[in-house]
Amino acid sequence: MAIKSFQGARRQQNKTTDDIPFSVSDYMTRDLITFTPDQTVESVMHSLITNNISGGPVINEKHELIGIISETDCIKQISESRYYNMPVQDITIEKYLTKDVDTIDGNMNIFDAASKFVQTHRRRFPIVENGKLVGQISQKDVLKAAMKLKGQNWK
Repeated sequence: MAIKSFQGARRQQNKTTDDIPFSVSDYMTRDLITFTPDQTVESVMHSLITNNISGGPVINEKHELIGIISETDCIKQISESRYYNMPVQDITIEKYLTKDVDTIDGNMNIFDAASKFVQTHRRRFPIVENGKLVGQISQKDVLKAAMKLKGQNWK
């Protein structure tokens, strides 16, 4: 009496994973809305609302990353202004931006980046090459990558 396999018929893999992009640079956003440290909090809030984004990189005149400004940073300033009864119009973001910024290497595997998002609870990571800001990867970009790759063998 022969033993039967209960695994069923094996499907043949049609696509190979060799030609499928898995790196952060394949999914990052390159056309970024950026800010400068001398911009007012009010103008940044307007830009965040208009562009439906939750934050963005702050760069200097050499296109070097110096920080990140987020909705939370703006809300902190609003709260402080209300407490001291100070107007918001002329205050720049330089004091409120987050300067200690984690970055991700553009060559990192997209799934390693997903793991880093989970570990750090960040919403975005800038990508810097040779000291210059070249892009940004967000949690949404990782989700888009996962949707493109669904059904593939994730190595």
